[in-house]
Amino acid sequence: MFIPPSIRQILIYTLFSLMAVMLANLAQAAQGISQYGKTKYPDGFSHFDYVNPNAPRGGTLTLPNPGQRTSFDKFNPFTLRGVSAPGIELMFESLAEGSADEVSSIYGLLAEDIQVAADHKSATFRIRPEAQFSDGSPVLAADVKHSFDVLMSGKAHPRYKTTFADVKQAVVLSAREVRFDFKNNNTELPIMVGTLPIFSRNWGKTADGSITPFEKLAFEAPIGSGPYLIESFKAGKSIVYKKNPNYWVDQLSKPLNVRVGFYNFDRVLYKLYSDDAVRLEAFKAGEFDALVEYRAKIWAKGYVGSKFDNGLLLKKAFFNHNGAGMQGFAMNLRRPIFQDPRVREALGYALDFEWLNRQIFFDQYGRINSYFTNSDLSANFDGPRKPTEAELKLLKPLKAQYPQWVPDAVFGPMPAAPSTVSPSSLRKNLKKARDLLAQAGWQYRDGALRNMQGEPFRFEMVEDGPFFLRVISAYIRNLEKLGVQVDIRTSDFALHQKRMNDYDFDMTTIRFPDSQNPGNELWDRFGSQAAKEKGSDNVIGIQSPVVDALVNHVTKAQNRDELRAATRALDRVLWNSYYVIPQWYNPTHRVAYRKEMRYPEPPLYYSAEPWIMQNWWKEESK
Repeated sequence: MFIPPSIRQILIYTLFSLMAVMLANLAQAAQGISQYGKTKYPDGFSHFDYVNPNAPRGGTLTLPNPGQRTSFDKFNPFTLRGVSAPGIELMFESLAEGSADEVSSIYGLLAEDIQVAADHKSATFRIRPEAQFSDGSPVLAADVKHSFDVLMSGKAHPRYKTTFADVKQAVVLSAREVRFDFKNNNTELPIMVGTLPIFSRNWGKTADGSITPFEKLAFEAPIGSGPYLIESFKAGKSIVYKKNPNYWVDQLSKPLNVRVGFYNFDRVLYKLYSDDAVRLEAFKAGEFDALVEYRAKIWAKGYVGSKFDNGLLLKKAFFNHNGAGMQGFAMNLRRPIFQDPRVREALGYALDFEWLNRQIFFDQYGRINSYFTNSDLSANFDGPRKPTEAELKLLKPLKAQYPQWVPDAVFGPMPAAPSTVSPSSLRKNLKKARDLLAQAGWQYRDGALRNMQGEPFRFEMVEDGPFFLRVISAYIRNLEKLGVQVDIRTSDFALHQKRMNDYDFDMTTIRFPDSQNPGNELWDRFGSQAAKEKGSDNVIGIQSPVVDALVNHVTKAQNRDELRAATRALDRVLWNSYYVIPQWYNPTHRVAYRKEMRYPEPPLYYSAEPWIMQNWWKEESK
């Protein structure tokens, strides 16, 4: 058939255009991907360097309640209401597994290979044909899409919708291929979707074939692909997980590299104790195998006795290279009393860290001086210097556009937290605080600090238990010298969590754990939209166009240098806005354990509880 030249040219042009689009999005599939540069481990690697590939398997790992959780009322960890059972993450897996000895790399777990488009606008995962859920059904692309769609709906905790806001959709390409499309060119998104928890579409299906709504799932057993199943539980008191005898990884013809040296126990038992003192005495009595201690005084004074003397019980501080992030007394900006930055700055001068470290913490802590403490992403990582040209390139246009949202101090040396080390002193710091409060319209009269309307400066401090009372009391004594009145309210973990979800507080202690490669989670922590959604990490209530713009720069960084400039600029703005009264950090994990427990050398970046659960093993006494 004859085709006129003009039409032939159009067809040729169209063909080449289509080929160009295909080539632009072509990327070589691999088991591992890295956000920046190359992965540490090549395809076909045998195991991660930080595990013991020959670790003995078997036995029971008995652990106490992690954190301050003293009970649980559900198995679904993905919804807002209620408190999920400890260890429930043992039942879920993701498409890929992160590596703990490098920054921002993942390797296929449920997925046998990962392909990121050259333009970074999508990522495709091919699921292993052997991957199965705990009910024996195969893990399919439709389950991945279902998991994503549910977590992004109003049925799940709102943090997922905020964190994955830049993910446009999940598309089923075939039975075992799924593609995630992205709204923006964000190099972190392939890593994020790779670590999305995956669960079966059949979770919650009843005998008559109906499905319990996701938000109402409570004690319905999760259907995930993880290594463990729930064997038994006592509501709110204990839960036992047993190794799935049909765990899909154990059925493979050769060991799966990202699971070699992981999950060495036949059973994991969690016992929940009412408070720290009871938990410590239970450990000394031999009721569980290991625990992580977060209280400096208890670590120094409590872990003693005959069993420590004769070596039946051991204690060790394990160093880590984790960024320490931010921990401090957070003010709720939704409260009018904390609207003025001069007031927030003044309240910081009343915290005497050096006294607390000497008298209460046995000099075990360092001071937090950044939202990215102990990381090169911090604005004061190499000292109190002025912004670099790369930082100024981000900060100057924002200052011009939003002058009230960019404190002038961001263009000077990054200031340290208030100190009482000579020549400073608590007396001098309180004088500075008094002057700042006066500038903000607060004067001491009639026995209290009052505003122009005569209203006293009074707020409520809420905490999830009594363990912090000595610290709070010392801080409040200093505030009282300024005429500030503080009421303390303590409650159990569940009630405290509800108050946090509803932002029903004036001041509380927050802990923002740092990532070695921060990104989209910052939207949930500091983003304006998150401040309006119940249950977000933005408990402070920050609604700043400048913070939003800088978080956007963090998530759009194309390399480590761009990320460093963006996080340091963000750090300067957050720090000089005085949203949090910074506290302290410890560069170690304090772990006590029975002598039978064994462990590999720890990785660079890790949390203590997951490390124990995932990579430790037990050498039974002969």
